[in-house]
Amino acid sequence: MRISELSRRSGVAVTTIKYYLREGLLQPGQQTAATQAEYDEHHLRRLKLIRALTGVRGLSVSTTREVLDALAEHTDDTHRVLGLTLGSLAPAGKPADQADEAGEVDALVEELGWDVHQAAPARGTLADTLSSLRSLGVPIDWRVLLPYARLAERTAVLDLDQLGGIEDPLEVAERALLLTVLLEPALLALRRMAQENESARRHTGD
Repeated sequence: MRISELSRRSGVAVTTIKYYLREGLLQPGQQTAATQAEYDEHHLRRLKLIRALTGVRGLSVSTTREVLDALAEHTDDTHRVLGLTLGSLAPAGKPADQADEAGEVDALVEELGWDVHQAAPARGTLADTLSSLRSLGVPIDWRVLLPYARLAERTAVLDLDQLGGIEDPLEVAERALLLTVLLEPALLALRRMAQENESARRHTGD
C-alpha cells in the first residue's frame, strides 16, 4: 500500500508517519521509485502499536523505540512480548525504598505462588502503598491483600483470554496494551459502583 493508504487505514497522519520513519520507529517501505515506497500489513500493525505506546500510554519516542527494539528480538516468545509491553506500564506511585514493605511484597508473591520479576514496577508501587497506608494510621498487613490478589488473578485470566487466537506478536502487544490501559478506568468505575451497591444492601433501611 502507498503511504496515503497506510495513513487512512491506521488513522495516523502522513506527516506523523514520516516522522516515525525518520526517528526509526517504523521501518522503511519497499522503494518503488525515488520518492515512493510500498508498505504492508506489518507496517500497519507496527504503526498501530506505536500509536498505542505514544498516544494511549504516553511514552516518549525514545522509550517507544526501546520497547519496539526489545520486542523485535523476542517475537517468538509471547510471555516475553507481554512482559516487555506491560512492563512499560509502571503503575502510579513513586518507587518504594522501604525494606520492610518490600519484604512483605516478597512474602505476598511467595504465598500466592506468582512468577513475578523482582524488578517489576508493580512491586515497588505495592510496597509504597503499604507504607503510605501505615503512615496514615491504617495498619494494613500484606495478608489483607490476599483476597484482592485472588480477584486480580481472575481478572488476569479474563485479560489474557482476550488475546487468544492472535498470532502476530505485534498485535498481541497492541491488544494487551490497549486492554490494560483503557480498561483500568472501567474496572475502577465498576469497583466504585459495586461499593455503592454493597453499601445500599447493608445500610439502606437501617
